[in-house]
Parts: sequence; C-alpha cells; structure tokens
Amino acid sequence: MVLFFSATGNTEFVARRCADLLGDGCVDLLPKIKEGDFSEIHSEKPFVICTPIYVCEIPRFVRRFLKKISLTGNRNAYFIFTSGGYDGIAGARASSLCRRMKLRYMGGVNIVMPQNYIATKLYDMPTEDQIKKTLESAAEKIPQTAETIRSGEKIKHRHIFLIEFLVILPVAPFWTKFVMTAKRFYAKDSCGGCGKCTRVCPLNNISISNGKPVWGKSCTHCMACIENCPKDSIEYGKISEGKVRYNFKKYRGFVEDRTGTSEKR
Repeated sequence: MVLFFSATGNTEFVARRCADLLGDGCVDLLPKIKEGDFSEIHSEKPFVICTPIYVCEIPRFVRRFLKKISLTGNRNAYFIFTSGGYDGIAGARASSLCRRMKLRYMGGVNIVMPQNYIATKLYDMPTEDQIKKTLESAAEKIPQTAETIRSGEKIKHRHIFLIEFLVILPVAPFWTKFVMTAKRFYAKDSCGGCGKCTRVCPLNNISISNGKPVWGKSCTHCMACIENCPKDSIEYGKISEGKVRYNFKKYRGFVEDRTGTSEKR
C-alpha cells in the first residue's frame, strides 16, 4: 500500500505513479491528518510511505501522524522522499519511525522534484526549462524505485554524516517555530473566498471570515494555500510578489506525454 501526503502535487505524482507500477492501492493521508483519523490501514504488500522534505527532514506533523496510525499486515516499509534536491536526515527519521511503529525499514530514496518553496529570498523559483528537466529525471527514477520495491530488495539510502545531524537537529526546531509562521500570508482583493485554501491546509490553520481567508498561529510552510489558489490571490508578504506559482497539475500533461501514461487523479 502506498501512502502519501502532498501539498502541491509533487509527492502525489510520485506516489500514484509508484502505486500504478506496483499494481497497489494508494491512500492520500491529507484527509486523515486533517481529521485526526488514525484508523487502521491494512496491506498484504509492503507499505510505501511518500513524504516531502521540510527543513531537511520529514515534516513534523507527518511524523506525529505516523506515530499514531495503525498499519497492519505486511511489516516491511519503504520511504520515498521528494525534495528540491536535499533530503537531510530524513532517512534516519524514517528508520526511527519504523522502529516505533514496529515496521522493518527497507530503506528510503530521494526523488528530486521542482522546488515549490515560494516564501523565501534564499533562492529563486525554478524556470520552466528547469522544472521540465527535473520532472523528466524524476519520471525516469520512479520505475527503478518501484522495481526495487517489487523485488523485495532493500533500498540503500545515502550515508548521513554526523555534521548533518549536528546542524539540522538544533536548527530545524528553531526554523519551524520562528521562521515557518503564517504572519505574512494575506489574500488580495482578487480572492473570491472559495475556501480551497482551508481544504488543502493540513493543520486546519486557515478559516474564512467575511469572505477572505484568515491564518491562525499554526503553519508548516507547506505552500499548499498559496500554490493551490485558483486565482493566485494569496501572497506571503512581499517575498512572493511577482513569483510564478508552482503546482504539479500544470505539468501533468507534459509528464504524461513523456511517460506515455495517464496519471490517476
């Protein structure tokens, strides 16, 4: 069984493509995370857990959810990470999660997908050509990963160096608490109050008041609200102004043409 959380479609694409290649089921964890639904998920095949990378590790809310959910049946678990290029200490986090969940960690692989983190000045959003090249590379790597899972072999994750732990472990909590806040999010006049941002927020941090979204104090900077807005009406202070929004759905047709497939919605 393939399980995934996805904010802007990258991880969903990888998960659904992998499930299709494996002939397996696929479960979107977003509704379960939003509703606090920790009911049992059973699978006779290995579990394949697909997650994005936030602050160089598995998102904290995803880790909290996985610690509580009941996975029954097959005890093998593979992890697929999607990142803009670096998966940090995600492999170690995944191994630790498996021990806690009484699963056998079968390794993890990082599949590089287009960068979607628009709320920063540290780097620019990728160009159209960069996005397409990244998606082509990812589409080539997914079948290789699926074949390894099908064969029952372990995936050898890259070595995580001590310096990575020494930097990420203290920085990630600080960054999560003081940088990943919702204070700068706001909706422009073009916002129609459709409420999609409330539906895609995994932390239930957005509500609609007087026809406009209002952000609370919990935020994970998943970019689901700003990147899924149908009118591009959400901004993150001045940082996001003028930046092109990324969402995988804009490139679904491109990927289908390159792979000769039609991804399941």
